[in-house]
Amino acid sequence: MKVAVQQEDLQLLAKTLQEQLLVKVSTAEVFEVKCAVNKDELMILTQHTLDVVVEAQLIFAVIKEVLQSLAPHKEQRVQCFLRVFGEQLPYAKCFLVLKQTGGWEDGEAGEAGGAGEAISDLSSSSPSSALTYFPSVDESEKELFDRFADVPNLSVSKPAFRIKPILVGAALVGIVVLGGGAYFLTRPCVMSKCKEIQNAEQLKTKSPQLMRHAKSEKELVAIQQQLAAASAALNTIPSWSPHYQVSEELKASLSGRSEQINQVVKALQTASLATQKVQTPAYSLEELQARQHLWRQAIAPLETISPKSELYALAQGKLLNYRVRLQAVNQQIFTEEKWLKKLTAAKAVANAAENREATAKSLNEWQKVQSTWLVVVNALNTIPQTSPGYQQAQKLLIEYKPKLVAARDRTTKERFAVKTYQQAVSTANQAKVYQQQNQWQAAATYWDQALQTAKQISQDSLYYTQAQSLIEPYSAALKQAQEKLQVVNSLQQTRTDLDKTCINRIRICTFSIDNTRIIVRLTPEYDQLRQNNLVNPYSENSDTAVDVTNHLQILREALAVISDNANLSLFLYDSQGQVIYTRTLGG
Repeated sequence: MKVAVQQEDLQLLAKTLQEQLLVKVSTAEVFEVKCAVNKDELMILTQHTLDVVVEAQLIFAVIKEVLQSLAPHKEQRVQCFLRVFGEQLPYAKCFLVLKQTGGWEDGEAGEAGGAGEAISDLSSSSPSSALTYFPSVDESEKELFDRFADVPNLSVSKPAFRIKPILVGAALVGIVVLGGGAYFLTRPCVMSKCKEIQNAEQLKTKSPQLMRHAKSEKELVAIQQQLAAASAALNTIPSWSPHYQVSEELKASLSGRSEQINQVVKALQTASLATQKVQTPAYSLEELQARQHLWRQAIAPLETISPKSELYALAQGKLLNYRVRLQAVNQQIFTEEKWLKKLTAAKAVANAAENREATAKSLNEWQKVQSTWLVVVNALNTIPQTSPGYQQAQKLLIEYKPKLVAARDRTTKERFAVKTYQQAVSTANQAKVYQQQNQWQAAATYWDQALQTAKQISQDSLYYTQAQSLIEPYSAALKQAQEKLQVVNSLQQTRTDLDKTCINRIRICTFSIDNTRIIVRLTPEYDQLRQNNLVNPYSENSDTAVDVTNHLQILREALAVISDNANLSLFLYDSQGQVIYTRTLGG
């Protein structure tokens, strides 16, 4: 069924489209738009002068934008054409399908001649998209454009005034396409009451109270969703609606409140995430710092909430709790940094201990090595199990404790070596004193002790070389002392033997000994007995008288044996100093 379309309505629509093209297409100083209806399809023809270079796709995109603001009651098709003034046929076209839902389906754009080549898909087109077209002319479509011949021409220059939106809305009501039904190209709040404005104003009035009484993130999100829904409804109001300016103001107001809520919601969500993380222990300083950052993120937006804001009381209540949580994390970080500094310091001291160990050459230096390792181990032992640095400290203790034990053992060994060395030297000094006193028995004993002590020093000790330097002189001194002792002992035995030989009831003789000889002198008493030719040197109860001559012979033999044993020459004199007997070495 063919529906009559008011020519003035088509002309008003054409004028609106022409105005939008002249405003949005910078190259178009001269543009003309005509609208017509053919078999229930709306046709839109756009014309420009030959010297103007335009992007066909941009032209169609502007037309599409205007038509998209229409809300059809039924599906309809729209054809758009682009033509140069004076030409009968257009050089580009596109098809649009207006859906009942208010959206559009793009047809194909291509050459006006109907060659069938697809040019572009306007569903994804934008003013910057390129459009390919073919300038060939399809003669079969000439009659179609005859319908634009009776359409009056509009002014092709840029308008000096804007068409009132209400007039455009009224004109579009009169444009009807697709047979069988009346179709009014209307948008919300153009010809009827605007419930979107009413709903938005009601929400604007009651939202402050809702915001003041909100106690949780869930309640705030619910309010935010209401604000978003109201703003979305206001977005459907077209720019030519008499309520458009009010809708923009309402959207700004609702958006501001939504932004405030969003600011608080994000803070609450961040705090919730931080609270979840606190439930598990932190194993590193980085984890603690990440939690610190979350609490700061939660606090910062709440601190910007103005005392005049409906959310101020909620923000202040949360801030107190969040600041306490942040302070707790700050304290943890401070404590952990302290332990990490101790851990770092322990590593540095351990490096110093290793360097000292590599160059230690005395007991004092090894004692420093031991004390340094002890400082390291004690420092690591103080790091508590609750600290994130505890695990690393335990790993280091596994490495450092054996080094402390080794340093302690080495220090003990060196201390023993020093003590032993000093004892060997001290014993040797005492041996020298006895040696100077010709106390050869004591001297030999002390030289032997000094030698054995020096031999006790371990080969891997720093004092081993020094101890070895003592072995040879101590051995020589011991040998000398032993030889001297042997001589002394021999002389002592000689004296003992001489004492026994020279005394028998009476003193028969006296003696003296030096390094080379034994001198024996007969006593006057013995000489007197020898002169009286009576003597009994063996037993006072003997009835046998032994003459002095025989006894003197026995005495000489006994003295000769003593001389041989002592390896000394023998000189025997009578009481008058006359030599009675001599025996030289080897004689």
